Amino acid sequence: MGAADTIPAVSWSAKQYVIFEDERTRPVRDLLSALPAIEARSAIDLGCGPGNSTELLAARFPHAAVRGLDSSPDMIATARRRLPQVQFAVGGIEEWNDAGPFDVILANAVLHWIPDHSSLLPALVARLASAGGLAIQMPDNLDAPTHRLMREIAADGPWAPLLAAAAATRTPIASADGYYELLRPLCSKVDIWRTTYYHPLAGGAAAIVEWFKGSGLVPFLEPLDTPLRAAYLERYTAAVARAYPTLSDGSVLLPFPRLFMVAIR
Repeated sequence: MGAADTIPAVSWSAKQYVIFEDERTRPVRDLLSALPAIEARSAIDLGCGPGNSTELLAARFPHAAVRGLDSSPDMIATARRRLPQVQFAVGGIEEWNDAGPFDVILANAVLHWIPDHSSLLPALVARLASAGGLAIQMPDNLDAPTHRLMREIAADGPWAPLLAAAAATRTPIASADGYYELLRPLCSKVDIWRTTYYHPLAGGAAAIVEWFKGSGLVPFLEPLDTPLRAAYLERYTAAVARAYPTLSDGSVLLPFPRLFMVAIR
């Protein structure tokens, strides 16, 4: 369910992340729509980012006291400006110790950065109220060309010593079977599905690179100085252009697989 190794901390930019906010928000909208009609009084968005997912959580459960948690001060500052009525806090999920209980716990596009899912997910279920829902969505793209190329280029260049630990920031996620067997003994119902979104991005390979500057590329770029970062990005962009050809209208289609889970206690 993921290694328990210590992973390097990274810094997240809300400004970079929200460049593709519409595309990034669609999966959490689909995830929240799969939750049953819970009479939620308390809900929390773990890894809330700039508040786009928190906004949807509050709309889905309008009578709940909604909170948000994120390890990035920049993300939390942006979320507070967006939703001043919501209580946000800076903190990591690993250190989060609020026992709840919560009627809804949302973890959208965050747990793939957190190790040891075999311990983490049961701990989250334990914080649910009876009949409460745990809603999880994680990118399932570590084997996609976008991410394979990040690792290959990181290992083959003058930056290699600086990026030796970069790939370890992502937790390889388990299979649907593995998560089902982990959650089913703890829950009354577990629903798991996988969806691949095909995002048309104007600008060809450069648009794909811009997308991942807000997520997957962060651990590979942050350790580098400006010249090395530019050189890494130049090589990565060229490789992405070969893997994702530009279409006749000048755009590129980015396939993005994601794994979803809704577990009801």
